[in-house]
Amino acid sequence: MSFNKPILWNFYRGASWRVRLALAFKKIDYEYRSVNIDKGEQFTKEYEAINPNNEIPTLQIDGYNLTQTMPIIEYLDETRSFEPKLLPSDSYKRCKARSIAEIINSGMQPYQKIVKRLGKELGEQEKTKRLELSTKKALKAIESIVAETSGKYCIGDGITIADIFLVPAVHTARLQEINLNEYPCLSKIIDNLDKLPEVNQTHPKNQVDYQQS
Repeated sequence: MSFNKPILWNFYRGASWRVRLALAFKKIDYEYRSVNIDKGEQFTKEYEAINPNNEIPTLQIDGYNLTQTMPIIEYLDETRSFEPKLLPSDSYKRCKARSIAEIINSGMQPYQKIVKRLGKELGEQEKTKRLELSTKKALKAIESIVAETSGKYCIGDGITIADIFLVPAVHTARLQEINLNEYPCLSKIIDNLDKLPEVNQTHPKNQVDYQQS
């Protein structure tokens, strides 16, 4: 097993932010390698040799090429068992943390990708409407969970995988100009997350390949 400095192949926006957050919270130093998906760099032969599915992010760590944000974060938590524990040891809390992450990972994000690809066929107004409804539905579902489970963050007072998935989703909601005050429990959590240096340092606008849209 190799213990060279990890390399994160990623892009400033999108799901890559989740892995940057996990690395930051675990205080794992890594090399940032930009893969500009707007230019199709994920389809180069060099990158395809690393990730045959031509998706980002890919984390090269411990001699392995890891793909997909959920298993990457779980691997980091299992192999770096120090705090914060991104997956709670309590079975019920772990289930709730994963539920929040999956509402975003399996529900909100894939649907919004499809809507964006169908943008021309749908028209700008219908596309915007569908994206906003999808985000609001996800936030409403998460609000119902954190009303029971939250402390400072989604699951009590410790950072978990739920918070890591929530941060980029909230960024999307803000870009869509959704009123987050409609979700009182989430709003408190978001206020606490926004104060964390790890969130600021991994924010898309603070990455070397950031492009203002």
